[in-house]
Amino acid sequence: MQRRTFLASIASPALSLWCQDYPRRAPTYEAPLFHLHKQFSTAVRIKGIEVLERDKATFVRVHSAEGAVGIVRTKDIDDFLPILMHKVIPAFVGRDARDLESIIDEVYIKNYKWAGQPFWSPVAAVEQATWDLLGRIGKKSVASLMGGALRTEIPVYLSGSGRETTAEEEVEVYVRGLAETQAKAVKFKIGGRMGRNIDEYPGRTRKMLELARKRMGDQITIYVDANGGYDAAAAIDMGKWMTGLKIAFFEEPCPWEEVSETKKVADALDMPVAGGECDSTLWKFNDMIERKVVDIIQPDLNYCGGIIRASRVARMAAKAGMKITPHNTQIDAAGVKMLNFAAATPNIGAYMEFPHRSQPKAASWYTPNLRISNGKLPVPNGHGLGVEFDPDYIRQARKLES
Repeated sequence: MQRRTFLASIASPALSLWCQDYPRRAPTYEAPLFHLHKQFSTAVRIKGIEVLERDKATFVRVHSAEGAVGIVRTKDIDDFLPILMHKVIPAFVGRDARDLESIIDEVYIKNYKWAGQPFWSPVAAVEQATWDLLGRIGKKSVASLMGGALRTEIPVYLSGSGRETTAEEEVEVYVRGLAETQAKAVKFKIGGRMGRNIDEYPGRTRKMLELARKRMGDQITIYVDANGGYDAAAAIDMGKWMTGLKIAFFEEPCPWEEVSETKKVADALDMPVAGGECDSTLWKFNDMIERKVVDIIQPDLNYCGGIIRASRVARMAAKAGMKITPHNTQIDAAGVKMLNFAAATPNIGAYMEFPHRSQPKAASWYTPNLRISNGKLPVPNGHGLGVEFDPDYIRQARKLES
């Protein structure tokens, strides 16, 4: 018996179909990862999906036919509501949530001309709420459903840096944040966003980084993010100068679409180059990894289409011996997505991004509150994504219509 036939005979329907059809279809990075049919003996039918909003926070809530509920606080998706309502939600309703991986592929095939962040962010929101649903039904965390939590706490680097401040003000914000959180790493935004080699004001970046290293000492890891601020030549010059300050990675030195420019920078510098936050195409991630366009890959768990697709990128990176450090702009109840992913993914980087330059404030509408202790965040051990929302708070949310 051929190995492909044997695997098809013992696996879930999704894996069986993939194995049988493999010669005709797909790249290996689409092979199933989580085998949810093995974790749930009976179907989990998705009966309905709602989009809720309160206090500028948006939620997606998934209902099963048996009455179970999964819910997630989403990345901002207000601008994408028609795609969410008309293209994405109908692809999930009526389906067996155990087929989540194949549903993700099918919704793309049916809507490939819409692909990009405005499409994949809505897919991610529904996918993440479905993970929460499955975890609650199975009485497991999402990290457990992904294969098991490898970590109980996640070291974080403080981010959220701005460009509206002076060099001195920006360094001071982070010095205070490090004292409050005992974090061991920070990330500064340098240059100008898509800045065409122009700093926010002349000399700001160099002054800021020199002062940061002086104030923080060598024991603090410093990352930088240019948000596409340089062309390759300018980025290489900046990177060589930053080597003397022991900058640990240089994120998005060139505009994200200009892959050839970014590769020139990665090839020229000993300093690791990071990127990928704006990308959503698995083929492009695979190409960037195989050609070593970057040294550290950074998919966003929302922009790239969710936990499953980010996990596929992690698998690509692991094969190449590369670390994955997801881009993350979410805190409070939305930050648990990053924590579950980081807990279950073997090849994560030394620190995960937490976009707060100080200790986050406690909130009353969800538990647990994410508090950084000794530079680390605990991985929630509750069912699903591990966050519980105040029922009264959610009850008063407004249901959105397209």
